[in-house]
Amino acid sequence: MAIEEKTETIEKRRRQSPKGEERRAEILAAALRRFAQDGYQNAAIGDIARDVGLSLPGLLHHFPTKVDLLLAILAKKDIDSADFIDHFRSDLRSLLKGMVDIFRRNAGMIEVVRAFAILNAESLMKDHPAKTWFLDRTAQMQNDIAATFEQAIAEGSIDGGIDAMAMAAELIAMMDGLQMLWLRQPDRFDMVGGLEAYVNRLLTSLGLER
Repeated sequence: MAIEEKTETIEKRRRQSPKGEERRAEILAAALRRFAQDGYQNAAIGDIARDVGLSLPGLLHHFPTKVDLLLAILAKKDIDSADFIDHFRSDLRSLLKGMVDIFRRNAGMIEVVRAFAILNAESLMKDHPAKTWFLDRTAQMQNDIAATFEQAIAEGSIDGGIDAMAMAAELIAMMDGLQMLWLRQPDRFDMVGGLEAYVNRLLTSLGLER
């Protein structure tokens, strides 16, 4: 079954069982913690069931497979990502400053960030169930950031010779790199300060500082 079809099945089950929404949220939170601790490949669905006080059949009633758990987590992340783009992409300066705000928010939920960093790395493996999601998400993020750069070029706000796609790739690489440094030493590395300093330098070079 395609990832879109499986996600639709999960959403349909959710709508049909509103009283189970709180329990499903607990299961997804436990799954995310396990993915952060053990990685998706090594996480055992039985351990996730025990973490929320369910038998294995009880958990499977909500999510029949570990893939279903993963897809439900990714579907929620899709919604969060869309909210980020909609909120911050009104102009280039807002987008760049918004990225710092997102990092500041992420600094308060290290387990979620760690889980997605691990899933991102694991998705490079052949036939990983999240491979397409991360590929599409990265491409969409690059396109969205590039579109905001192109809008600024069209408005005359920044130099027309700037390569919008290259700048988008640079920003994604900077965010990913800073995030990994932080995950390795969260008590010693300031990823928010690192990104804020980079964004301020970029705004100055683009002539958008104020």
